[in-house]
Amino acid sequence: MSVLGTLLRNRRPEERTYAWNQPCLDGPETLTLTSRDFTDAGLLPTRHSGTRVGGENLSPHLAWSTPPAGTAELLLVVEDIDVPLGSNPAVHCLALLDGPHLPSPQELAPGALAKSAPAPGVTLLRSFIGRGYHGPEPLKGHGPHRYVFELYALAEPLPNRAALPNTRPRRLLTSLTTPVLARGRITGTSER
Repeated sequence: MSVLGTLLRNRRPEERTYAWNQPCLDGPETLTLTSRDFTDAGLLPTRHSGTRVGGENLSPHLAWSTPPAGTAELLLVVEDIDVPLGSNPAVHCLALLDGPHLPSPQELAPGALAKSAPAPGVTLLRSFIGRGYHGPEPLKGHGPHRYVFELYALAEPLPNRAALPNTRPRRLLTSLTTPVLARGRITGTSER
């Protein structure tokens, strides 16, 4: 086991800091989020992990139920809610999805969140690490990490489009003013 991972084993962000628990991201309806690559609370396959740990940094397949009428766009958030450094979860990916312009309006194929070539209809925003999908690379010896893939159906497009690419993810996730119509999540796990 890694000494640092062992020392930080019991350190994790407080639940109140998770994107899912932000009042501005609450929604009245539920989206069902699934994946062909992993089950809820199941292990993320190695190919979806970061390259430093032997993965391909390939975003997994995601599919969701039909968003409510009036949905303008979807906000996808991928958070490591067990990261031991800092007081907030680490946002591994943040993206806007324009359903009508996606290759399939209710799913993302593996690799659709790649920084170098996102799928049509995907706008990558700034995350904790940079733009695009960044797969799990949990601290060795820290224990299992939960990577929560969250999807929010927004009633209006996000404002300030020109500023969005440079907005810090936590600021965006805690100050959203666009109404959320529905939301769903699926969690994958990873450990070293």
